[in-house]
Amino acid sequence: MSRIGKHPVPVPSGVTVSVVGQTVTAKGKLGEKKLTLIDDISVEMKDGTVVVLPRAETRRARQMWATSRSLVNNLVKGVSEGFTEDLEINGVGYRAAVQGKELVLALGYTHDIRYPIPAGVTMKTEKPTTISILGPDKQQVGQIAAELRAYRPPEPYKGKGVKYVSETILRKEGKKK
Repeated sequence: MSRIGKHPVPVPSGVTVSVVGQTVTAKGKLGEKKLTLIDDISVEMKDGTVVVLPRAETRRARQMWATSRSLVNNLVKGVSEGFTEDLEINGVGYRAAVQGKELVLALGYTHDIRYPIPAGVTMKTEKPTTISILGPDKQQVGQIAAELRAYRPPEPYKGKGVKYVSETILRKEGKKK
């Protein structure tokens, strides 16, 4: 039995969730999101919670049970609270700034990198060396953070580059004489 899937998803106040067939729609202060689940999973509203159950005892239904519950939970949490990912930039002359609808990164290349900010996502740069990505879709926020990190991943000798705030860089010792 799934340990994650058996817990119902609580719906906080200010969020309305509707279930039509296999489509779950959540509407909250950060917008409206839809999710279509596979046919092996049944989803229904009960007492202000969303309950996800497998339709049959097949292997695929049991595999997708907790996955579907987590997706519904992320959908509800996304429209109510949102998700955030923080990046940190280390290196002399490395900086970030939000200009209009794009993020401008100076990462030691001959040109500035201009990253267009997608609709529904907000980016903040309180300091020139930090980037905060906020949005209702956990997958999209994580994907944007990974793309920004990929422009200049942190290197192990001086730690220069773009890294997650929670990430620790394994440092290497330099060359010896």
